[in-house]
Amino acid sequence: MDEADEMCASCGIPAGDDIKLKNCNACKLVKYCGVECQKNHRSQHKRACKKRAAELRDELLFKQPESTHLGDCPICCIPLPPDPDKFMMMACCCKVICLGCAYADLLRQLEGKLGITCAFCRQPRATSEKETDRNYMKRIEAGDPVAMRQMGAKRELDGDYSAAFEYWTKAAKLGDAEAHNQLSIMYQEGNGVGKDEGKETYHMEKAAIAGHPGARYNLAMQEGRNGWDEKAVKHLIISANLGHDMSIEMLKESYTDGDVSKEDYAAALRAYQAAIDATKSPQRGAALEAQSKGLVRWGKSSEL
Repeated sequence: MDEADEMCASCGIPAGDDIKLKNCNACKLVKYCGVECQKNHRSQHKRACKKRAAELRDELLFKQPESTHLGDCPICCIPLPPDPDKFMMMACCCKVICLGCAYADLLRQLEGKLGITCAFCRQPRATSEKETDRNYMKRIEAGDPVAMRQMGAKRELDGDYSAAFEYWTKAAKLGDAEAHNQLSIMYQEGNGVGKDEGKETYHMEKAAIAGHPGARYNLAMQEGRNGWDEKAVKHLIISANLGHDMSIEMLKESYTDGDVSKEDYAAALRAYQAAIDATKSPQRGAALEAQSKGLVRWGKSSEL
């Protein structure tokens, strides 16, 4: 529709050079010339608005993400695996790298008798909790949501839920999927905040839309508690397609129980395996082998 053909849904005034119409924020179905007209038209528009807003929400919520919220390793550019034991976060620059790249860089440093530095930014590695905290605070001052999220995790471990909530809220506002996931858990368990199912779901959905397979799995479980239905299965298929182990296992169980069709389970299984294969490399395999033989040990909180 051309701008000249558009008109306010309430008063009927057409759009023009001096009249700029704005979409209804919720449904995008109609336009208004101002707030007053939008208020006047609300009683007529409310039902259609809610219906379309729900449709738009589901379109966004059930869209298959191209990758997990982790993305690719910034060094080898291969997708990071969902398993947190197979990647690490570098405290100096807050980059998440795969164990393969961390192991390869460690070998390079040992063979060259070099100082131990970050595999990504080449800065000296932190050697104490205080130094790690200083690095995080520098990144937080620079507006890094990953540093905010990590500091929130540290505060939670200390039992300071108020500080954890504050850091995670700031990180979530900057779009950090893991921060949204942690906030959903806080609202579910009531640690530091009152239990709130609405806010729990809100943050789970934000994380899931951003590609967080764990949050997507939790949404499936929430749907299942309310009555196992098509939406729960959709959530499991989306997260399984991202390589999430628990989701493919739950789909297998649901298929056995007759809640998932053979075709849907087979398609999800193929997509799951493809996602897992995409995260593999000889370098990562060597790192895992060295770890299994006790030749290298990764530190807590996914840091070397």
